[in-house]
Amino acid sequence: MTRLGFLLDSGACIGCHACTVACKSEHDVPLGVNRTWVNYVETGEFPATERHFTVMRCNHCDDAPCISICPTGSLFRASNGVVDFDDSRCIGCKGCMNACPYDALYISPETGTAHKCNFCQHRLEVGLEPSCVSVCPTRAITVVDHDDPADATAARIRTEDLPVRSPERRTLPKVHYAGTTPAALDPLARPVADDGLIWADWTGSAQWPTVPQTEAAPARTAYTVAHAEAWGDKVAGYMVTKGVAAGVMLWATAAALVGWDDRAAVATGPAVAALVALAVTGVLLIADLKRPERFWYLFTKGRMGSWITAGAWVIMADGVLVTLWGLGGLWAGSVWFAVLIAPLALCSVLTAAYTAFLLRQCRGRVMWHDRPVTLLAARLVGEAALGGGAVWGSLVALQANAVAFSWTPVAAAAVLVWLWRHDRAFLRAAQAAPLS
Repeated sequence: MTRLGFLLDSGACIGCHACTVACKSEHDVPLGVNRTWVNYVETGEFPATERHFTVMRCNHCDDAPCISICPTGSLFRASNGVVDFDDSRCIGCKGCMNACPYDALYISPETGTAHKCNFCQHRLEVGLEPSCVSVCPTRAITVVDHDDPADATAARIRTEDLPVRSPERRTLPKVHYAGTTPAALDPLARPVADDGLIWADWTGSAQWPTVPQTEAAPARTAYTVAHAEAWGDKVAGYMVTKGVAAGVMLWATAAALVGWDDRAAVATGPAVAALVALAVTGVLLIADLKRPERFWYLFTKGRMGSWITAGAWVIMADGVLVTLWGLGGLWAGSVWFAVLIAPLALCSVLTAAYTAFLLRQCRGRVMWHDRPVTLLAARLVGEAALGGGAVWGSLVALQANAVAFSWTPVAAAAVLVWLWRHDRAFLRAAQAAPLS
């Protein structure tokens, strides 16, 4: 077997950025994004200071979370152990960007698909080294085959127990570092100084922990690259609308279970509201894709191991059950209406809660991945009960009392806006932590 990786010797690196330039030239990487880049980390206090150069890139992990979360198999492991990508299958969902603990992936502004270091596979196939290796003036970048017993670099890694980035993420990365300082590999140990970054117009510093110049810090980031936030307003909106669809039906099935016989308030009204919410959910999800015309790949090329794909099927199943519920409510005493109470309630809970399992697949986001999935699920089901209850209350008021209906939609709208802002902050907080 072959498992390729890199040894990056920070002690030999001179911070010339030849690797970054060569990578951009080799792969026509657009401005504003990078497959490989160099961090400058400063340690100590004047006059006893040092600057450390650390090359950053995909770690070609043995347990790659980007592969696990990819819904269409666009990210895959090649026969030589390299994590590669297939442009033709990517839908631009950006799940891989949140799953990667190393901020190694980006969405190409030209193709709308996820790109990253792929070890210059096209060069390897013809017996050439990756472009970054061939141009490095100090040979600070070395290819290593972790499965080759004769590989001297692999032996050095084992003998010296050379470190990797974020080992606590348990991704088993195959990029090791030599001659570096621990602070250079730990972004939380080297905040970005609030006087900005050298040679960079840093626009995202507010998202990074900063250290005022009046405070002494053991290390600080003096140069790095910005990374775009993967999930934003549309994903927060999807969490709310999906929750409304689930919550409305939870309240409706509970009402049916206790014998409420007003079919308009218990069946047809909630069904229409839930279907509208599910339709809006689908629109938001598709609109958030960078290749929205490929959304149907979720069903034709989908991997059920990804909760992005599994979630799409859950929403589809929920839509079918809600439609049957609404139709069943049109006929008094219909058998299927009673039979659907339990399965629809369970499917509604799953519709609300499945995003918890998706967030758990985002191994690069500590706030999501390290939180118990039961707590994430409980949060989402609670939000669904609140948002869905607000909408269902408006439906009941419409049926019962026109005066009450005059203010309940306003209250419901206020609840939904609050939930959206709450979920937006939840997404932003997790994605703001620096990973590189």
